[in-house]
Amino acid sequence: MISYVLPTRNRRRCLKAALEALGRLPLPPDGGTSGAEVIVVDNASRAPATAPAILPNGLAVRIIRRATNEGAAGRNVGARAAANDWLIMLDDDSWPLDDGHFAVIADPDPDVAAIGAEILLPGGRHEDGGLPEVIIGCGAAIRRDAFLEVGGYDTAFGYYAEEYDLCAKLIRAGWRIAHDLRFRVRHEKATAGRDMDRILHHLVRNNGWVAQRYVPPEEKADRLNEVITRYGRIAIREGAAEGFCRGMADLLTTLPQQPDRSMSRERFDRFTGLAHVRAVLAEEPLLHGGASVAIVDAGKNAWVVERVLREFKVSIADCESEAEVLVIGTLSPGPMLDAMDRRCEEHRPVICPWLPAAMPARSAACDVSS
Repeated sequence: MISYVLPTRNRRRCLKAALEALGRLPLPPDGGTSGAEVIVVDNASRAPATAPAILPNGLAVRIIRRATNEGAAGRNVGARAAANDWLIMLDDDSWPLDDGHFAVIADPDPDVAAIGAEILLPGGRHEDGGLPEVIIGCGAAIRRDAFLEVGGYDTAFGYYAEEYDLCAKLIRAGWRIAHDLRFRVRHEKATAGRDMDRILHHLVRNNGWVAQRYVPPEEKADRLNEVITRYGRIAIREGAAEGFCRGMADLLTTLPQQPDRSMSRERFDRFTGLAHVRAVLAEEPLLHGGASVAIVDAGKNAWVVERVLREFKVSIADCESEAEVLVIGTLSPGPMLDAMDRRCEEHRPVICPWLPAAMPARSAACDVSS
């Protein structure tokens, strides 16, 4: 039924903690996890990764040693070796908090290829990244046959934005991606070895590749500009201008070689989250009575929220203090949930732009003054 796939490299303590957490998972007593396994893909660690053959709860563990560091694409090796229909993708510092993922994969819609988890960091904040139909690699369930059908992760990406490329390929192949808050993952987010210049290099290059590959031709320039602007700001904030500049140089050199996989308008609107925001905000009565609105906590794909509000002829206030209604301005699931938690102390309505499965009804539009 389930194969847990964990790539690792030179982080023995992290891997040990993740395996111990997997070994504490309560497995269903009905035999529903018969044949469940853990596959550790060792991306050429200096000292080969080690693990017990069997975890305390009966999960079998296999280690696949690679001769080179394949980055996130090491997951492809684990997927090919997996014996089960569903892959639970984790990092060597992430693990499910409970058994909710068993229920999530028990009966999903047949066209759902991947299900993103609610990913919690130390201290209670959520993981950044992702979109309504883009998972985060350290906490997701993926159908093995769909993953292999589209070729898994692109080895050229290394790390960062590889999930966007994967999910774009799944959407183009006719699949859907969902998020379900019953599937909860802890991400310790080990900081050892994190080089912000290297990260910004990959972020701007890889996200630029995604835009070049999948954005419809008439919108490609706008989305490339949005990528460059977004990561330029992050580079300044993180003191990683050198890495950003290297990434830009790499991007400009490699753009002409990117395959043209431009999406149809309908599928691209799902990929960006535009379709999800339209569906939710169209049904929100607070937006259709003439109230002024402010977009707050802007983040990933804030432009989508603004576009939908303008399509609906909603009056957007010049500043937050003048608005009668607030709309969260990020489509990344974790930052969106964090913003909703903070903003529910407001004495005015706060609207969530899209709704993961099992999201409490109060979070769709909370108004503590009522």
